[in-house]
This record gives sequence, structure tokens and C-alpha cells, in this order.
Amino acid sequence: MANCGRRTEIEFSIAIRVYFQDTDAGEVVYHGTYLNFLERARTEWLRHLGFEQHQLKRRFGVLFIVRGMELKFVRPARLDDLVDVSVAITQVGRAQVTLAQEVSCGDATLVRASVNLACVESGNFRPQPLPKEIGAAFSNATDTNKPIPTG
Repeated sequence: MANCGRRTEIEFSIAIRVYFQDTDAGEVVYHGTYLNFLERARTEWLRHLGFEQHQLKRRFGVLFIVRGMELKFVRPARLDDLVDVSVAITQVGRAQVTLAQEVSCGDATLVRASVNLACVESGNFRPQPLPKEIGAAFSNATDTNKPIPTG
């Protein structure tokens, strides 16, 4: 069992243990499972910024949907590994935000992702400008985040 530890150069990350359900027959993390890991980190990052997922809809009338995603698989995670999944803002637009995400194990990068999220109205899924409070939180986060290279 590898204890992959936290990386100090990443501003926000969460640790996720790899369970049997996350793996294929070879006890290697199934490629689609990384999407769940990335989503979980984004949800916890939003919570860290002060925004619960249900609050986005109730308080602001918006949701964030994945508009685009690019993944690069570098090396595998295995059963019982403790991986870190990080989030950093690379770009904020009027109605969208682009994030760099990374799954790592110690100093080893396992997966790199660039994720573009669109802010949409919760009822009709039409693009909406970021609510001011959320935009301000994103701006503050970009002042302290160190983006992850996605190349």
C-alpha cells in the first residue's frame, strides 16, 4: 500500500484512497474512475471556497456544468494507494472557469486534466454570468493558486 502524501506546491487538494471498486481486474484504477476523483475534488474545492453544490442552485440559481475536458494519463494508481487530487484556476471568464487538475501520488503525476466549467441557469441551462460573490471568490483563489502545467 502506497501512502502518496500531499504535494506542497498545490494550493488545494484532497486525499482519496483507491478502493477495490475503483479498479479493474488488474487492481489498477479504471480510467473512467479518474473523472469521479476529479469531480469530488472540484466539489470539495467549491466547499472550501464557501459554496455547497445545492447552495449554487438555491441561493444563486446557477449550476456549473462540464463544458469540456482534456485528460492526459501519465501513470496508473493502484488498489489501496492514497492519491492527492488538486484544483487550480487557470482562467476565469464571464460565464465560465477553466481549471487545472492533477491526480498525484507523492512526487509522481498520474493524471493531468484541464476542465472548463460553464455557469448556467439551473432551470434552462442557458449560460449565466458568474454571480458576483462566486466571481470574487474565484478571483481571490487565482491570487493564491499556483496553476498546474497541463502539457
